Amino acid sequence: MAKTVKKKSVPQVLWQLPFEKQNYMILLIGLGTILLGYALMATGITEEPAIPNGKWNNPMAVYIAPTLLVIGYCVIIPFGIIKFFGKKEAQAE
Repeated sequence: MAKTVKKKSVPQVLWQLPFEKQNYMILLIGLGTILLGYALMATGITEEPAIPNGKWNNPMAVYIAPTLLVIGYCVIIPFGIIKFFGKKEAQAE
């Protein structure tokens, strides 16, 4: 007769992202900042040429839009990923 082989049960590990609602809100704010930066940058695209002395027509597209993009990509998004909003008990362990 055939032998029955018992399989050892391996405990399954459930892996979850440690993100809370606050993390997702920060990430959405970062995404909104990035989208606003790209929208402002698109305002610099016009049919008119630049001013003859080398200045751009729209300073929002030159100064504010890149600043918003850098803040969104380099500050807000990483902060939303790194910040831990867990319980105080979890931090002690």
